[in-house]
Amino acid sequence: MVGEGIIALRDAIMGDDDNAHFTALGWEPVFAASPASRILLVGQAPGRRAQETGIPWNDPSGDTLLGWLGVDRARFHDPDAFAIVPMDFYFPGKSGSGDAPPRRAFADRWHPPLLELLPNVRLTILAGAHAQKYYLPKPPKGSLSVTETVRSWRDNAPVVVPIVHPSPLTIGWRAKNPWFEGELVPELRALVAAALAD
Repeated sequence: MVGEGIIALRDAIMGDDDNAHFTALGWEPVFAASPASRILLVGQAPGRRAQETGIPWNDPSGDTLLGWLGVDRARFHDPDAFAIVPMDFYFPGKSGSGDAPPRRAFADRWHPPLLELLPNVRLTILAGAHAQKYYLPKPPKGSLSVTETVRSWRDNAPVVVPIVHPSPLTIGWRAKNPWFEGELVPELRALVAAALAD
């Protein structure tokens, strides 16, 4: 059950002048949530395929992510199980070797009212640097690299777990950091299963 508040919020996002260009293209915000959501997954921004289909993580990155979480697509796309909330709900276009970064002002404006509508979240997963920098406490000196942030994931578990983005661009990173799939992923699957248990 998506909930009237979430539907109203979606309509407000589409009516926002800052998103008028996307609405004019016929694009809808790509996110999923329900008042019953048990797990909050915060990512970067939808890719082109996700934007065109309206299905979050509908790409090879999503296939990798599902393997890490230990769930199938039906479970992942059940909003009563997963709230899928990117830092920006619209495809930002291309930049360099990948997609452009999400608009920072988007999360500032729209995440707080959406999260207020998700009272049953038991586990938050932060996929990638943008979500981690936004939601994790700032370190006392400087900023941590993604590697340092993800390696110290137990500092925030079992409530929050930072993970590397599952993009094909991080395959090299994963090869250099075998502890991620060897140690963190099995524990992540266990935390996901516990959060989804009745």
